[in-house]
Amino acid sequence: MKNQMARCRKYGWIVLLCVGMPMWAQTYRETVEKAFAMAEKDSLVQAEALFKEALKLGPSYAYNAVVFSRLGAIQQRLNRPDEALESYTYSLNIAPKSIQTLLDRGALYLNQENPDRAYMDYCEVLDLDSDNEEALLFRAYIYMKRRDYKAARLDYTKLLSNNPKHYNGLLGMALLNQKEKRYKEAFEHYAKLVEAYPEDASLYVARAELEQEMGSWELALLDMDEAIRLSPSTAENYVARAAIYLHLEKKVQAQADLEKAVESGTPRSTLQEMFRQCK
Repeated sequence: MKNQMARCRKYGWIVLLCVGMPMWAQTYRETVEKAFAMAEKDSLVQAEALFKEALKLGPSYAYNAVVFSRLGAIQQRLNRPDEALESYTYSLNIAPKSIQTLLDRGALYLNQENPDRAYMDYCEVLDLDSDNEEALLFRAYIYMKRRDYKAARLDYTKLLSNNPKHYNGLLGMALLNQKEKRYKEAFEHYAKLVEAYPEDASLYVARAELEQEMGSWELALLDMDEAIRLSPSTAENYVARAAIYLHLEKKVQAQADLEKAVESGTPRSTLQEMFRQCK
């Protein structure tokens, strides 16, 4: 489905490119089409070169907003984030209300640990589309990092009001409630997640952490049992369950889990203190 949508977007852009363009611009059009074809084949270096060639052939075309945007996405995949940011910015200079380019640049700013600039892009998106799920989710995430929990709650609430089963929205709200010690609400959100995604081991680990904060150690143990059943090769889960066993003074079970963690790749030296508590 995603590949079909991507192809539709690509051909839609090419149709727009052809409309109203003089015949003498055919070389520009053909170059852009070749660039899209190379990008679709994951021939990123060739696609980048062709997009740059197109920009030289038609430096004043409005369609260059799309060219710069796609160029930025390619440069990002080639692990050249500074060049990608520059390309996204050139694109937005031409088409400042492009939601997708704002989202792409915002995500890149976040990856570069520049949340303030990302925040500005997500706010701009939400000014254009107040229901945009990606912008709501990541702006809420930025608010969480700022400890502005009231603002984060507003964004998560709006996101979940539009999409009650949104995975990351539910998880974000659960974590927010946990941070604010609203344990009942956090537990309810984890319950919805586990019901919707019963095979996701990470959800049981997250809920077990909440249950430990709540003092419900036996419930936490049950969730860690399920997490290990679903993901038996994850060393961190054995360490987490060993910590619960130690709290419950079940030293034999704790030591067995620590040994499994070592077998799964955890250095024994990092677990020395926990091994000592098992004696």
